[in-house]
Amino acid sequence: QVQLVESGGGLVQAGGSLRLSCAASGSIFRFNRMGWYRQAPGKQRELVATITSLSSTHYADSVKGRFTISRDNAKNTVYLQMNSLKPEDTAVYYCVAVRGTDDYWGQGTQVTVSS
Repeated sequence: QVQLVESGGGLVQAGGSLRLSCAASGSIFRFNRMGWYRQAPGKQRELVATITSLSSTHYADSVKGRFTISRDNAKNTVYLQMNSLKPEDTAVYYCVAVRGTDDYWGQGTQVTVSS
């Protein structure tokens, strides 16, 4: 059973920073890629950033240059460093891990950016 536990969310003013963590139960090498999605109230869940097992990264246009995804294989953890936060970044952020055709999701962590 794969478990993903997110942490690091909270309330921050516009222009501030947060770092989200996603700790996996067991080695993250078994996943083809991991990433972050977010869902704002009344909106569909959207991709934020992904990182492959070879550390190749991909970002949504809306966060390029502000967010950085990284991984620490020794700690089985993926991070999302979020800088220059905007009110429109307010959402529940979910960690996802993909292995073949299976995907696993965390419970989400709330990020709220005040103007």
